Amino acid sequence: MTHSSALLAVHDISKQFSGFRALQNVSLSLQAGERLALIGPNGAGKTTLFNLISGRLRADTGDIVYRGRPIQKLRPSAISRLGIARTFQITSIYPDLTALQNVQVALFVRRGRSWRIVRSADGTDAEEAATFLDVVGLRPLAARPSRSLSYGDQKKLELAIALSMRPQLLLLDEPTAGMAVEERHEIVDLVRRLCIEQRLTLLFCEHDLESVFSIADRITVLHQGRILAEGAPEEIRGNDEIRAVYLGSKHRSGI
Repeated sequence: MTHSSALLAVHDISKQFSGFRALQNVSLSLQAGERLALIGPNGAGKTTLFNLISGRLRADTGDIVYRGRPIQKLRPSAISRLGIARTFQITSIYPDLTALQNVQVALFVRRGRSWRIVRSADGTDAEEAATFLDVVGLRPLAARPSRSLSYGDQKKLELAIALSMRPQLLLLDEPTAGMAVEERHEIVDLVRRLCIEQRLTLLFCEHDLESVFSIADRITVLHQGRILAEGAPEEIRGNDEIRAVYLGSKHRSGI
């Protein structure tokens, strides 16, 4: 696999916060259609890397290249328009708007309109917004205020919002965090299906290793801001160094 042919390539990225090195010379790449999991203990640098790729932070050194174009100096809105969408570990939705209106807002933003007129323009983009809710199984709940949705359905709504941006690359930050087992399995199945049906390239970070092994084609392990290991799920599952440094004992990790 070469960086030059990759959809996304991260080259020697470093980021420091008040003397703390969050990332140190990190490089990785994704081919179109690939599903790459980023795992590691809390503080390993996973969310920092997501923030750098999505434009919420600027790297101290290094380059981020998407479809052959450097993006590390672009604003988040510009990066989104290029075809990169993101969800967050803590659900990021408008709680007082309905599920449908949340997706309408995203469509308004994508088209350069003001989201403030959404309440007075209920019909604008409504059918298109409803199709994205349908994709994630939320169309029957379109009129429900998003604050009243279950946590799992709020995560599905976030996915619908991300899909409405028509991404090629989807960044998912802890998509199953805080979920019960049944909800977690449902989200994993949904993510796998969306990647196939929407022809998405996926970069995701996740603590639940069952979910990681169910979704990922390839796994990158971060530890203390550096890449500890990379490989196919079966290689990572059998890596003794990862067990010792990150996953813990065999009983605890489930590997």
